[in-house]
Amino acid sequence: MTESFTAEGGCDCGDVRYRMKDRPLFVHCCHCRWCQRESGAAFALNAMIESELVETIAGAPELVLTPSASGKGQKIARCPSCRIALWSHYAGAGEKVKFMRVGALDNPALAPPDIHIFTASKQPWVIIPPRALSVEEFYDWREVWPQYAKVRRAAISQ
Repeated sequence: MTESFTAEGGCDCGDVRYRMKDRPLFVHCCHCRWCQRESGAAFALNAMIESELVETIAGAPELVLTPSASGKGQKIARCPSCRIALWSHYAGAGEKVKFMRVGALDNPALAPPDIHIFTASKQPWVIIPPRALSVEEFYDWREVWPQYAKVRRAAISQ
């Protein structure tokens, strides 16, 4: 990759701030009922990135274990003061990958969705753009991720 990418974000009160030091691997717009309940909205927008590429520049989030559809739970990093969710760690990826809450970025436009997932349970009034990649449930990453993300994923798996 030749272009430089950084993005900063944080919680509402400003106690926790972070910097993403590279572009996300892939961005999910998840329409599952779990994400709807967790976010209090019609979907959750999560940018997947290697944990080592996220630098905490102020404060320290608190990891809160919450239930998940898999039954294995997820750890949500929240500001201990204002309780805003900043990222999650899911059981499948463990601590190696952070699922950054795109809405907590200073400029959320930097991480538009690459794919809409679990659209079978999306709210009927949500309109997915006609050319957007979307699936009713989940997908095989080998079929849809860009090459740079596949290379970085291989490095995580070692």
